[in-house]
This record gives sequence, structure tokens and C-alpha cells, in this order.
Amino acid sequence: MTPHINAKPTDIAKVVLMPGDSLRAKAIAEKYLTDYKLVNEVRNMFMYTGKYQDIEITIAGSGMGCPSIGIYSYELFKFYDVDYIIRIGSAGSYKSEFELYDIFNVREAFGESNYAKIAANIDSHLIPSSEKLFNTIEDVALKQGIKTHTGTAYAADVFYRYDESLSFTKEHNLDVVEMESYALFANAIVTKKQAATLLTISDNLVTKQAASAMERQNNFMVMVQLALTTEVQLMK
Repeated sequence: MTPHINAKPTDIAKVVLMPGDSLRAKAIAEKYLTDYKLVNEVRNMFMYTGKYQDIEITIAGSGMGCPSIGIYSYELFKFYDVDYIIRIGSAGSYKSEFELYDIFNVREAFGESNYAKIAANIDSHLIPSSEKLFNTIEDVALKQGIKTHTGTAYAADVFYRYDESLSFTKEHNLDVVEMESYALFANAIVTKKQAATLLTISDNLVTKQAASAMERQNNFMVMVQLALTTEVQLMK
């Protein structure tokens, strides 16, 4: 147990799927897992462990932003000996050619904060995803006929930015924006574990296309199934 997770060590699987929203974690567990049980509810950050294709998997909410996923992913890696975490979430696109519901496999995360330096002694604004996990996602997607985009995700600390963001993203060659991967990847490196991020494009900041909350919920399942199948592949 930790200050933020009251699960027993045996309650958490070696592979974790991590959406930001606890209610989305609940919905995924109900839809895809068998024999699942709620193993954490501290601060209403729900975590569920069950079976998918006979492989034990934990679905765990992360909350929003690097500080939140930083706490939960570090504790899962360090104190629950989790080997793999795949973050799943939504992203805004800085590329006009990315359409709604396209899937983006993050190759590296760009962050402006000092999180990586303070938490992992990594003095860089760019942190790569774990090569093995990234490549496994790409292999599974290819076999399943799922098209993925790859590139750099901006793990923004501020949702409502003061200045105009598109010029900033062009300067740093950023493809999409989300809020968590920079901390997740730093924690994987410092704990010598594996992390990746899969994102579904929910809005395009160039073309101004945007999905509703209900549309996001209903159209993210291809990404979820890709992540689940990847975790099964890792455990075989």
C-alpha cells in the first residue's frame, strides 16, 4: 500500500492500462475484463484488475497532468513492481492531415516543466517512450490492420495557454498535445520499467474539428483494444 493506492501488492497486474478518467477505467473494465474487481478507490482514483484473453491486466486511472500521473505511475512501477504501463487518452492535433479518431503512438514526449529533472535526474525537454513497448504496439497495429501515426507529443502543463500555441508547436516540431506522457516516460526510465502512450485524436487545432464527449467515449475503443492486445502480446 502507498498513500495513494490501497491495493495489496497481489491486486495489481504486471501490465497496466492507464486512462486519465477513473470512470473510463471503470467502463473499460466492465466492457473488456472478466472476473474483474475494484482494487483501489483512494481519492476516487479507481483501479480494476481482471482477465483479458486469460492475461491478468489492471486498468488504472491516472488523473490529469504530469503531477497526477507522476504519482500513480511511479508508485505502480516502484512499489507494485508493474513492468509495463500503456497510457491511453485523447489528443489535440497540430497537423491538419490528422483526422478525428486517428490513433497516435507517441515516440517521444516534450515537456516544459522540471518534472523529469526533479523526479528522474533527466535534464531534457524530450523523453522517448520505451522502445520495446513502442515497437510492440506498432507490430500489433500492423497485424490488426490499424493505421497509427507516430511522432512527438507535447505534454502541456497548461490547458488554457496565455500565448498562441501553434507558433510554439511549430518552433518545437510538435505533432499533438496531451498532458501526461512526459512524466510517465521519465518514471519508466528512472525505475527501469516500460511505458508507452496511445492517443486518439479528439480535436484538430488547425482545422477546428472536434468530437463531443459522447463521441470520444464511443470512438476510443479501437485504441483500447490495440492497447489490450499489446499487453497480451507482452505477457506471452
